Amino acid sequence: MKTRQTNFASEALASAQPATAAVSQPSTAGPATRRIYRLVSSERGLRLQQNVEPAPRPGPRQVLVRIEAASLNYRDLLVLRGQLGKVREGLVPLSDGAGRVVATGPEVTRWREDDRVAPIFYPDWSSGPFREAYLASALGGGDSDGVLADLIAVPEEALVRIPDALNFEEAATLPCAAVTAWQALVVRGRLTAGDTVLVQGTGGVALFALQFATALGARVIVLSSSDEKRERATRLGAWATVNYKTTPEWDVEVRKLTGGIGVSHILELGGPATYDRSLRALAAGGKIAQIGVFTGFGPQSNLLRLQLINAGINGINVGSGEQFAAMNEFLVTHRIKPVIDRTFAFEEAQSAYDHLASGRHFGKVVVKL
Repeated sequence: MKTRQTNFASEALASAQPATAAVSQPSTAGPATRRIYRLVSSERGLRLQQNVEPAPRPGPRQVLVRIEAASLNYRDLLVLRGQLGKVREGLVPLSDGAGRVVATGPEVTRWREDDRVAPIFYPDWSSGPFREAYLASALGGGDSDGVLADLIAVPEEALVRIPDALNFEEAATLPCAAVTAWQALVVRGRLTAGDTVLVQGTGGVALFALQFATALGARVIVLSSSDEKRERATRLGAWATVNYKTTPEWDVEVRKLTGGIGVSHILELGGPATYDRSLRALAAGGKIAQIGVFTGFGPQSNLLRLQLINAGINGINVGSGEQFAAMNEFLVTHRIKPVIDRTFAFEEAQSAYDHLASGRHFGKVVVKL
């Protein structure tokens, strides 16, 4: 499919933020209570605890959002396991959700009641280049409450309008996984038609990358240990697939598939156990998007090969609200629908975590509120 040449960011932001003149009088009314999950300490570490609490009231420039659905990322497992540093007692987990505006603070000008929105992963990063100071604002980790509650108060600049073509469950998959794939391939990777992309696995980031790259006219090779998942990836548009269990030297196979050249882009989701092979599968002048740590933490490979082939690594840490809005425009233009593996009820949040941890999913795991 040919890509429409346009300024995605300017168009998307224009639609993402309603004009001040169209905004009705702010409403600070809202429900009295909310359902919520918090991470609390136990003998075995952190665990989920469901509560009913007084609902928050929006501050002067805040928006009260009724979260209709949330989705899980691998990061959420790491937070629960205590593998991403100290977590505040009682932290509200999860970064990704979508819902409706139910009330606004008196100084809010961008949003009105019933607007369909999603919070951005880094509330402090609405636009412009990334700054290290933004790290502390990441939702659902450290000291920054997330979205696993049916009512949350959000700064007005930390929201993006969600596409009308997506339901809330689909839109809830976007803030981290989709924006990460978008930044990796489009913003930083500058992917173009005819490029070749290697995607590791069939989780959320991987499948968004497959869909984006295919829409841009690139060829995508998908790695998976499941032949059934490989078949599903092919139906989504994968140019080729490789079973990394039956073909452990998958880097050799990737080079064969590309006529000995290698791939121009790699979404490196595996971590230490996959890095050496990623380096060998990379074409001269190619780019590795460093994203995941599925195989754990540890020392990285000798990076001399990058120098020898004039290649590079881009560290990818989600994206800004502006990039999120641009991506939404792309989704609409190319009629891309997120892939949801399974949806759990709010009361089944722990089961959603367990399902993600099992690795059986194909696409995103969602909690419906």
